[in-house]
Amino acid sequence: MPNASARPKHGRRTRRRRREDPARNELVSSSLESAQQCLFNQDYGTAFVHYLLVLNLAPMFKDFARESFRFTLFKWTEELDSVGRIQELFDCYEQALELFPADEVILNSMGEHLFRMGFRDEAAGHFHKALKLRPDYPEARENFYRVANWLVERWHFLMLNDHRRNRKYQQAIQKAVQSGCNTVLDIGTGTGILGMCAKKAGAAEVYACELSKTMYELACEVLTANKMDDSIKIVHMKSLEMEVPKDIPQKVSLVVTETVDAGLFGEGIIESLIHAWHHLLLPPQRGENEFQDQSATGRVIPAGATVFGMALESLEIRRHHRLCVSEVGSLSISAAGELRSPVSCSPEPDESMEPYTTERLSRLPGGYKALTEPFTALNIDFNNVQELEGLSSREVQRIRLPVTQGGELDALAVWFQLHLDEDSSLSTGPEEDTCWEQAIYPVHNTKGFVLKPQDELVVEVSCRDAFLRLCSVAVLRDGHEICLDTLQDPQNTGDPVSNQTPEAELCSALACLQTDQNQTKDFCMLECSEMALLNNQEYHQSFSSALSKLISQMKVKCQNKEPGSGVQSDSADLLFVLDVSEGFSLLSLIAASHGHVKAFSSVEKVKQQEVLKRLAQSNNVPEQHLEFWLNNMEDEQGMLKRPSREKLWSAIMLDCVETCGLIRQKLMEKASLARCLLEDGGSIFPAKIVVQGILVESDTLLLESAVQGQEPTLGFNIAPFINQFTVPVHVFLDFSTLECRHLSEFVELFVLDLMESTANYTNREVKVQATSAGRVTAIPFWYQIHLDQEISVSTLSQNSHWKQAAVVLQQPLRNPPGPMEQ
Repeated sequence: MPNASARPKHGRRTRRRRREDPARNELVSSSLESAQQCLFNQDYGTAFVHYLLVLNLAPMFKDFARESFRFTLFKWTEELDSVGRIQELFDCYEQALELFPADEVILNSMGEHLFRMGFRDEAAGHFHKALKLRPDYPEARENFYRVANWLVERWHFLMLNDHRRNRKYQQAIQKAVQSGCNTVLDIGTGTGILGMCAKKAGAAEVYACELSKTMYELACEVLTANKMDDSIKIVHMKSLEMEVPKDIPQKVSLVVTETVDAGLFGEGIIESLIHAWHHLLLPPQRGENEFQDQSATGRVIPAGATVFGMALESLEIRRHHRLCVSEVGSLSISAAGELRSPVSCSPEPDESMEPYTTERLSRLPGGYKALTEPFTALNIDFNNVQELEGLSSREVQRIRLPVTQGGELDALAVWFQLHLDEDSSLSTGPEEDTCWEQAIYPVHNTKGFVLKPQDELVVEVSCRDAFLRLCSVAVLRDGHEICLDTLQDPQNTGDPVSNQTPEAELCSALACLQTDQNQTKDFCMLECSEMALLNNQEYHQSFSSALSKLISQMKVKCQNKEPGSGVQSDSADLLFVLDVSEGFSLLSLIAASHGHVKAFSSVEKVKQQEVLKRLAQSNNVPEQHLEFWLNNMEDEQGMLKRPSREKLWSAIMLDCVETCGLIRQKLMEKASLARCLLEDGGSIFPAKIVVQGILVESDTLLLESAVQGQEPTLGFNIAPFINQFTVPVHVFLDFSTLECRHLSEFVELFVLDLMESTANYTNREVKVQATSAGRVTAIPFWYQIHLDQEISVSTLSQNSHWKQAAVVLQQPLRNPPGPMEQ
């Protein structure tokens, strides 16, 4: 029986109710009212401040005000973004997330701003948090997939799936460690695989560094999963910033790295190794002393490299880097001036240009023709610090290459052999089964140059800024040197260029100087995809035909409205056409060239606007019939609006498909708004998009999309961690050269009707007739873009500037021939 005389225990004390504060309540009430009034007046900055005050003083209003607060935040940060007040923009998001730390919409929106401004690691973190809070949030999922392509580029998967490459590195590291290199630094560790190879080989101390925050965190997870987090020290920093003993306790006897790109030096390996030899590595072995203690000397894996190259002809490379046509959509473009891609190599560094691009030559659409035999461009010893330091000051090397096949000179292709040690090497050549692409140095002569057998091509090789630079500078033909840089008429190549009198040489030099000045004045840079678009004659002719039909119909309609009105020269009667294409576009000018049209272009860059003005003048398009729409806009958000208070658009041209092969974000929202801005009888171009696809079996797409188990990664548990960055849609695909088996015919998958919203559906079940048995690993898809009922263009065509995309199934479906529901 309980002790009745015992003192009763105190129960939990009842919390005292907060006393009402009339002044506080009045402030909250008035601020809330002011916030709503400011919102109504579109004074978003003041509204945002009032909402912050209300929600900090009275958190119980959070659920009530959440939607209005979000709207205010997004509108206010749009204004801040438009005027470049970026720090204030992020301060607003930080304040919002203090109030709503688990709001997936705010997290996603902040991630979008971060991504646009180049903070990809931070953006990925916000998208990832938003998805954890709401896994079915489509905007966050799509954004995460997009940023994943930036943070963990697709070559990571190919490289880790390359068992041969991984095994060769492992053998070279094991050999070095067993010979006495017992302290190891892995520079640019990525997933940590090379550092783990060193530890598994028996290295006493292993260190690693990684600059990317995403890859650093991934490597930490990988080391923990493989029980090496205590034995491998990894730091999140650039190797150039590392010091002994601050970051590692002692200098190491072995550096392992694969910080090389397709052009060998593009990821900064030279600078990294020079710094490592001076600050992080033990001194190199001197002479041929086999008995020198390996633990007291330093070495690098890879030990060096040999660079190879060859000249080639390729229409695919040509159309992405220089103008190949003289007429586009019935417009002469002879007055455009010099147009070229941003990939251009010269012996002197130019920060506005990339010296090379990359292609996988074995999968280049249309293939290529080798015009010379492969030649050795350069040798480099990574274990010789003097050679590394002298690389940038090496004299320009001139190499004469015998031409073995006739053809148009389009590019120099470059690859290399990576010497891991004296016994083992890896090749990135075009004939190799490798995860590597080749470096491409395009040639920019406007009309190209046709090489003939018995010619000799003169190539200059240099490394002025630790970038490998190759330039085709001249052709030796019949004892004469033809300079490719100053070539004016490439068809007239028989006249001697040398043997001129001093006076003639001076006149020629002055003429070239004048030409160079004019070319510099009219020079305009276009992205590679924009250059390919400009060269796509079928695309422009289709738009020209569709526009011509619509304009003719609208002219007749105007005449019927005002019978007997006669001349239609009054600018008030002009048809208004808007082109909102991304980047450089001729569509507005093509529309204006049809007459009775005032066209508005969304081209922003001044140099590109100048090109359009020159083309308008040379094609007799009145200056007042072409305007640049964004010049009158405070920001791009208001791009889709009426041309004037009294007018509507006769046609609006939307840019619907990204070059990578995906439909542009928020396309249907833009189409919905565009429909409201059309006059009676007007049209959106395109009117409809049909998504087409095919079932395929492709191991290539699987290897490029995810690490396939532990076998290719030498038994290390890496796949589950890097595969977090697997995206279901593979972009920038060249379907024409994809290694795959077709398991069905082409099939219509989906239709997007931009003119008739009621014709659209949110999902669709498609039954596909499988024509062959196999594993369905992917569904490549592309678009038939219908400008009207009769005219369409395909993103699958040979001359398309678009790539294709594919949905990759990480769990392939086995199917017999017959109907298959997808």
